[in-house]
Amino acid sequence: MREKGLHLYPVIIAAILLFLGLYGLSFSTQKQVYVAKYDGVINPVAAEYFSQVIRKANEDHATALLMELDTPGGLDESMRDIVKEIGNSAIPVIVYVAPTGARAASAGVFITLSAHVAAMTPGTNIGAAHPVALGGGQMDDEMRQKVENDAAAYIKSIAGKRGRNSEWAEEAVRKSVSITEKEALVLKVIDIVAENREGLLKSINGREVITTAGKIRLETTGAVFEELPMGLRLRILNTLRNPNVAYILMILGIYGLFFELASPGAILPGVVGAVCLVLAFYAFQTLPVNYAGLLLVILGIIFFIAEIKIISYGLLSVAGVISMVLGSIMLMNTDVPFLKISWLVILPAALLSALFFAVAIGMAVKVHKRQPSTGMEGLIGELGEAGTDIDLEGTAFLHGEIWDARSDETIKKGEKIKVTGMDRMTVIVKKQV
Repeated sequence: MREKGLHLYPVIIAAILLFLGLYGLSFSTQKQVYVAKYDGVINPVAAEYFSQVIRKANEDHATALLMELDTPGGLDESMRDIVKEIGNSAIPVIVYVAPTGARAASAGVFITLSAHVAAMTPGTNIGAAHPVALGGGQMDDEMRQKVENDAAAYIKSIAGKRGRNSEWAEEAVRKSVSITEKEALVLKVIDIVAENREGLLKSINGREVITTAGKIRLETTGAVFEELPMGLRLRILNTLRNPNVAYILMILGIYGLFFELASPGAILPGVVGAVCLVLAFYAFQTLPVNYAGLLLVILGIIFFIAEIKIISYGLLSVAGVISMVLGSIMLMNTDVPFLKISWLVILPAALLSALFFAVAIGMAVKVHKRQPSTGMEGLIGELGEAGTDIDLEGTAFLHGEIWDARSDETIKKGEKIKVTGMDRMTVIVKKQV
């Protein structure tokens, strides 16, 4: 009986292994659509993020990669890096302008048109892809025409490759036209308008697209979504590249170094200030910084510091506020709204700086005017009594001490006196009224 039971063990083990194999097979063949969400300016961080997710989706042989996009535009070089990654992807890349209220403007138009499937959700828009100068200075007419022609040719090539409306794409560059999702669908700028991700997958099921791997038929029925969020490092770098954050870091850095120089050995202000300045200048690498504006901001801080040393009755403080505000306005040399520093950041920074240095100046003036409380000068204004009759000269008791005293009036011994001045080691006194 026992031997008969032992014969069943191999059968049970084989059944378990078969079950595990079938489970693993079903799991490995489960259709997955990777999702990468991005909301912000197209910059080197965005390019690195999309490159990472596209490569991972290809390495894992995902069914497709869904890029949810909401952008006002950004840097031409970063946009081209993203477009190249999409163009070289072996798996289908779907660009989905979402959620409601989102847009694909400027660089976002190129990215959307480059996708194997371009989709938008209701309440979104696409367009306004005219190139602008982001690196300081104004383009002359000849250079502007060259840049515009280059961008127009590039977007026509992208749209033509995906079978989309290349004429509208050229107008988006040359005339900055912008359209809604419904108009984009009618004009064949995009392929699908979908309410949500699930509806999008349902709409594209069975659609054929061409990737570097050849013609692929999308099989999205039953596919599950897997989020690929931006990593902590990229999130931090993306935050630093915000012009408002870069500006605040620069101001904090200048203040930190000022406090360290004002109080040598404090260490913490100097360390924090140095770190903030390094981060600020890192952010300035990809921002259209006007160095005349930067110098005006620094000059404004110098005016505030000078007010502490030179009492100008507020003149230097006023000059500091004006210099700092003008410098902050000029700091980002671009007409692109999302690369400018907000007034909600500039005004508080200038006013808080002025307030801080005004308080510091007030305290300095107050200390300067304060009556000395130590040394011989500290005796002036003190009360005591005559130790002897003072007829031109005599002695006086002050703080339990006997001092030689002199007075222009006759003072009897024991009368209350008040010190009005000092002459070396002799106090000059008068009767206390």
